Amino acid sequence: MSRTNDVYILAAKQISVQPPLTDEWMDAPVRYDAPCARAIDPDYRQHFAPNVARRLGKILKRAMLTSRQAMAASGVANPDAVVTATGLGCIENTELFLDALVREGEELLKPTCFMHSTHNAIGSLIAIDARCHGYNSTCVHKGISFECALDDAFAQLGSNRIQTALVGAHDEMTPSYFALLKRTGYLGHAPNGFSGEVALSMMLATTPGDSALCRLRGVELEYNPDAETLQKTLGRMLQSAQCSLEEVDAVMTGVSGLPSNDRVYASICPELLPNKKQLRYKHLFGESYTAPGLGVYAAAVCLCRQRIPAHLFVGGQSGEQRGVRHILCYNHFEGKNHSLILLSACGK
Repeated sequence: MSRTNDVYILAAKQISVQPPLTDEWMDAPVRYDAPCARAIDPDYRQHFAPNVARRLGKILKRAMLTSRQAMAASGVANPDAVVTATGLGCIENTELFLDALVREGEELLKPTCFMHSTHNAIGSLIAIDARCHGYNSTCVHKGISFECALDDAFAQLGSNRIQTALVGAHDEMTPSYFALLKRTGYLGHAPNGFSGEVALSMMLATTPGDSALCRLRGVELEYNPDAETLQKTLGRMLQSAQCSLEEVDAVMTGVSGLPSNDRVYASICPELLPNKKQLRYKHLFGESYTAPGLGVYAAAVCLCRQRIPAHLFVGGQSGEQRGVRHILCYNHFEGKNHSLILLSACGK
């Protein structure tokens, strides 16, 4: 089967701890110093009928709204595929169902919370709303869920099986689950990073349309690699994209402020990506299982606008950088799962 490297991110919309459905974080980001922050929700009354809004939990409303907005911005009304990433799924609905299970003694249970508690409820709802009867997949792989979903869509598009794909990253954080993750050491150690929520929808296509954000050039995942393996993987991806390491303007990393997380980047980046400026996004959007999706989104917006604001640079920078051609997104999860995603400005 023939393969194409022409994959574009046509549009991306987010609801997170930054102002929803906008890119205001580029110039006026909201700052947080608390260990946990909930997403800033838009006024759903402007987007959903009351009877629809009442039966949907927050994560489902966020997923549906960002998907609708991404489809509208891209001009794609019916995507060929829906690929969803989530680490926790509809955790709030799950807790509501389990609480009622204990409280009611397993009797008189309402089915809605149960039906909306499964991980694939998000992708199913999006597909029904978008009238997508094609490929539908949900990736649930903790901290690499988004990269797996993006890799899935990239492979489907690159093999010419589909022409458009709606890729989403959706996670919420409840107080009880945050307390659990804090005890494990994964989240909640301000000022060393904070927990956030994410609802991100991206429209991918094999043609750029009228105003694509950027090109998606490559997606690579490695499990527990050594430095040599990562070097070979990066070289293979750059060669496939016909891009040299010298042409990469910056690296978007998952630096969060948590020492156990950041020391991996401090150890690998100088050898793998020498003399490359490092960017960050988790200080604005927070940590979550699908936070890497927001890193890709932030890089895509920078490439579209042809500038990187100063507050994205690790260590800070006096001014913004302009004329951006290529940004490499590099993330790891627990030091074992590593991902490399290459984005390029359209026409580069």
